[in-house]
This record gives sequence, structure tokens and C-alpha cells, in this order.
Amino acid sequence: MKVSVPQVELARGIAVVSRAVAARSTLPVLGHILLAAEGGRLKLAATNLEIGITHWSAAQVQSEGAITVPARQLADYVNALPPDTVQMELNPKTQTLHLKCARYDANIKGVDASEFPIIPTIGDNINKILIEPDTLKELITQAVFSAAQDDSRPVLTGVLAKFDKDAVTFASADGFRLSVHSAVLGSKLSAPVSVIIPAKALADVARIMGDQDAPVEIAITETRSQVLFHLANTDLVSQLIDGNFPDFNQIVPKSYTTRTVMNTNELQNAVKAASVFARESSNTVRLNISSGNDASAVSAGMGGGRVVITAQSAETGDNVGEIDATVEGDPIEIAFNARFLADVLGVLNAPQVALETSGAASPGVVKPVGRDDFTHVIMPMHIGK
Repeated sequence: MKVSVPQVELARGIAVVSRAVAARSTLPVLGHILLAAEGGRLKLAATNLEIGITHWSAAQVQSEGAITVPARQLADYVNALPPDTVQMELNPKTQTLHLKCARYDANIKGVDASEFPIIPTIGDNINKILIEPDTLKELITQAVFSAAQDDSRPVLTGVLAKFDKDAVTFASADGFRLSVHSAVLGSKLSAPVSVIIPAKALADVARIMGDQDAPVEIAITETRSQVLFHLANTDLVSQLIDGNFPDFNQIVPKSYTTRTVMNTNELQNAVKAASVFARESSNTVRLNISSGNDASAVSAGMGGGRVVITAQSAETGDNVGEIDATVEGDPIEIAFNARFLADVLGVLNAPQVALETSGAASPGVVKPVGRDDFTHVIMPMHIGK
């Protein structure tokens, strides 16, 4: 193998595939990156057997070949090189990769490429699902944050992806909150399919996507064991989670007694301020919602209602924040986890947010005003008298 590639391109490719490098493994090769010069490009790949990432970089290939080298050593060295052309040449007898860039030379001992696991790719004979990158990124952003972080219920560490005809729905839950987002696909399916994709894999897809314009191709293997994402210069394949995801339609409340519309940024800032004191009190913030006839609020189009956001701690103190709102229905005082509120407000792409409630002990429903594609259910916290 003999290949030349710009240092910037090589460093970028290494950073992309490093997300799949195994941190600890009984198989040393899983801590390596595969480098393969083929088809006029440089292929980089890594896998931890849960996810696998393959990236192609533009390169000048003088002779084809492949080797795997330690990921950490390769990344650290390439990142230290100047932004010049990196020339790489493999000595097949010693399985040593020689790197030359400007006035720097190095030899990295590797492992034969034949020991590296085969990472599946999207073939021409696999049915593909097309989706616009901006649509997929929003689906992921509004789903992964509410997936479970612990493995006590593995299905909840993933995101349910339901593909049906020309529509897709992502749903995630951790036992305290639920997110459901629906969107339109760029292609039509002949048969519906539902799979549970690890939230971490989806988060990696969103990061790798960047600002690409071309539609993303998604494919699910016939065995329903893996999902593949084909991006501009990168493929990501992930194992699917086996199990039954809860029926989210049974979780979303069908009615409410109070609907409160607020400015998203104002509520976000009020929750952020309250969080300073909520940290010491189970992260609890209270929302006291009431209708009213405040003239300035009415003239601003906020209906004259108000929401008072409070938090208190016996150790650090307390705070009170107030924002205008349009309130329909009964006044209510309800408490939520401050971090959970901040999380959902941080992913909303709407200037106004609606909070639908049915009582202090019932779940609250958060929706962006003017859009019907996203619903978030959040369990309340107990309010002591």
C-alpha cells in the first residue's frame, strides 16, 4: 500500500471513525483503525462490534493495500502533524506503516488487515429508506435526549423507529418522560417496519452528518439485527436492540384541563435561573399557573395569564421568576424535574411552547406551538404541602 492524503482529511477521517473504536476489549484489533487504499480513495474503518463506522477520504493511491494500526497512537500522531500531505507506505513483511509529512517521519507497527471484522455496507440489492438530512437530524435531536442512560431496561436505551409508507416516527422514553416525533420520508415503503436503534448510534449519526445536503440512505438487514446509515462519505452500521418498546400511544394523555402557552426562550431562562436553587432540592421546580387580565400582557398577545416559576433549597436559598402566558382552563400548581424541562425546551424549534396539564399528579404534555409533529410527556414531581 502506498497512498498520499492531506493531513486535514486524514485527521477528519480518523476523528469520524474513532467514535466506533472499542475502549476496552479482549480483541486487540478492535482498538485499531483499518486503513485501506482502494478504488482511488483511502478507506478508514473502526468497530466495537456494536457499531461500525467506515469513512472514505480523497487520496492519491499509488498502490492498493490495507493494514490496521492502533487508533489512539495514529490519531495523536496525525493531529500533531502540520497541514501538509501525509505519505503512507506499508511494509507487508513487517506489517509496519511508514508515515511521512513535511519533515516528520514515523513508523507504526500494525496488525494484518485480515484480522479486522467485516463491516456491512449498503448494497444495491437492499431496500433503502431515503430521508432528508435536516429531517433526520431533527428526529434524532428530539428523541435521543429522553432515552434511558442505564441498562436496567435495554429497550429504553434505544429509540423506536417506525417506518410506514412515506412516514417515520421516532419515540424514546426513560420511565419519567417520553418523546414522539413524526416526519415525512423521501421514499415510500412497500411494508411497514419497526426497529429499536441504540440512542448512542443515532447521536453519532447526527454528529457525523454535519451539513450534508444529499438525502441519507437507511437500510435494515433482512434478519432485523442491524441498521445501516449511508451518509455523504461515511457509513455507520449499528446492532439493533431486541425487545418490545412500550406502546407510547397509551402513555400520551388524550385530554387536559389547562393549556398554557409561553414564550420558549422566556420559559427556558426562567427554568435555568430556578435550576441554580433546584439542584439542592431533588432538582424540583414549581410552576404556578393562573389566568389574569394584565393589560401589558394582553397587548403583547399573551392573554394576560402568568406562570410563576420557583425553586427553593434549605441550604442555598430560593428564587421566584415570572413570565407572561396565555392560559386556558383551571389554575394549577405543578412541579417538574428542572433538568427534564430544560432538556425538552432546548430541542424545541418553535418560538412558543404549550404545556398541557390535567392536575398536579398527572403527566404534563409539552408541544411546540404551530407544529403537530412533536409531543413530549413529562411526569410531575410530588409537591409537599
